[in-house]
Amino acid sequence: MATRPARPNLLPTRSSPDPRAHVGLSGRGEIGATAARPRVLKRAELPVDTAELARFLIGKMLVRTPAEGIAGGRIVETEAYVVGDPAGHAYRGMTPRNRALFLERGHAYVYLAYGVSFMLNVSSETPDVGAGVLIRAIEPTIGVTFMERNRGAERARDLARGPGRLCEALAIDRRLDGIDLCQSGPLWLGSDGQAPDEIGQSKRIGITRAADCPLRFYVRGNGFVSGPRTLNR
Repeated sequence: MATRPARPNLLPTRSSPDPRAHVGLSGRGEIGATAARPRVLKRAELPVDTAELARFLIGKMLVRTPAEGIAGGRIVETEAYVVGDPAGHAYRGMTPRNRALFLERGHAYVYLAYGVSFMLNVSSETPDVGAGVLIRAIEPTIGVTFMERNRGAERARDLARGPGRLCEALAIDRRLDGIDLCQSGPLWLGSDGQAPDEIGQSKRIGITRAADCPLRFYVRGNGFVSGPRTLNR
């Protein structure tokens, strides 16, 4: 007999500190109150393969450093758009808009979806091979006030649950397109040494081409993951 899916656990866990504990946009030296200070990921650590990179990024940190200080959180949901993927922006080749997808792995590809929301992707594979990983959600851990101000929302669960919300919360737009995420700068990928909880895998969300490919990765039971419960078991 079918059972009702378990409700997401919104309580803090070892890998999920309470985002409300960070009441401001913390300075660089104020990160470590409840978590280790993240370090910038080296490019050599990033898997070349797109699907492997999407899984690898679960549990890593996405860090934004605006003028006020620092903000960001733990990546809890990604989607891979692999080489030759008809749902990927690189499918028809390089254009001025998508050229960042063809850079060496670990660069930001930022685009505007439907003229409404920006989306952040991480380039993958080798130079001149177009593919990438969409960052779909983070669990906010640093600079929550900054994200609340950008989103006009106070419910921590909704600050960066979904790729459009994520970019709005962290003030990510086309000005960050093409930047190197493997070096200190306005936006970077990091690690605080914590392993993620159990990683789930499902089909991707909101696409029509290659819709059933199991290329979405997420932290099981994490309340900051987007999408329907049926895909988050």
